[in-house]
Amino acid sequence: MTDDLAAGWQVWSDADDRLVLAYRPDVFDGGAFPPPCLPTIYVTRGARTRRPGVRQNPRPDDPWHVTLFLEPEVKDGPHLYDDREEAFAAAHDLAERFAGGEIDYRGLYQVPREAYFEKLDELTGRDTGREA
Repeated sequence: MTDDLAAGWQVWSDADDRLVLAYRPDVFDGGAFPPPCLPTIYVTRGARTRRPGVRQNPRPDDPWHVTLFLEPEVKDGPHLYDDREEAFAAAHDLAERFAGGEIDYRGLYQVPREAYFEKLDELTGRDTGREA
């Protein structure tokens, strides 16, 4: 399922209970943009913990969470699914919609990062309809 990801997305981690996809790490590499600005999709069984390195053991009935992160506090989701295949398919679809410029990432921010938005617009081919 991860072999045919949308342009710009790559698998960072793939385990039985977790999948992490990253968008254009060659661009959002911590140089011109802070490292937390790397667009990332997390697929986890049960809620993703906020603290790195802290893992909770998921229960068999825990739903699968699909979340797009633009920064640690800027996200779309989580969207909940009953099984792994459904969650992975949703993550694949989310990656395609993001790469195609269909996700309104501006709407997720309270304090906009204009240079970041402009780069995402360029990479995703999104026409914002704004006058220059």
